[in-house]
Amino acid sequence: MATTTYTVTGMTCGHCVGSVKQEIGKIDGVTSVDVDLASGRVTVDSTGELADSAVAAAVDEAGYALG
Repeated sequence: MATTTYTVTGMTCGHCVGSVKQEIGKIDGVTSVDVDLASGRVTVDSTGELADSAVAAAVDEAGYALG
């Protein structure tokens, strides 16, 4: 089990949070995604190490960027 924290920029509301959680949640191995809107902090639990490129692509797909 691995936990990784990222910073996502551009989120402004609950819908933003939902979009980011949904896209990151699609990555193989992700078991949970917790998003703190105020800080932009996204904590991802997974069964193993995730490729940063996969997380960046998921965040981009949601319409935001890793900070």
